[in-house]
Amino acid sequence: MKKAHGFTLIELLMVVAIIALVAAIAVPALVRARMSANEASGIAGLRAITQGQTAYAASCGGGGFAQTNADLAKSPPNGTPFISPDLTTTDVDAKSGYWVTVQDNADAANRNVLDAAATCNESSAPARAMYFAAANPVSRGASGQRSFATDQDRTIYFDASTAIDNPIPPGLTTFLQ
Repeated sequence: MKKAHGFTLIELLMVVAIIALVAAIAVPALVRARMSANEASGIAGLRAITQGQTAYAASCGGGGFAQTNADLAKSPPNGTPFISPDLTTTDVDAKSGYWVTVQDNADAANRNVLDAAATCNESSAPARAMYFAAANPVSRGASGQRSFATDQDRTIYFDASTAIDNPIPPGLTTFLQ
């Protein structure tokens, strides 16, 4: 009689069950790692915007800040843009699971309007004394859990439950300074 070689059905089912168990353990950890990386990218985007705003105010905005991502992305004469092209996105595009936006600060009580007549990079809006920048997840719980925001004070705040309003409300947790 000839001896049969190979695996039995039980052995194959055991291997498939072990692979399924390992995958069930690894997938949630992978999702958490991806959300953490997306949040780090959102924070890095706000840091880049803060640095770009500082450079803009010093060299191009007459002491004032840009009011949109697009204005920061425009190059001054014989210079480079103040932020990288991947941060010039709009609500249609997202960077690493986060929408990163720049807008005029809505704090009317403390808003010293600095309507600079012109900026050196031909931006569409005049420079202002204040700005607001936010990084919000495209899908809370999937692409990121926390929202981040900063303003002309350069402190980064976060909120784990909702998008941060413009202007930054008092009482938020400080993430970075």
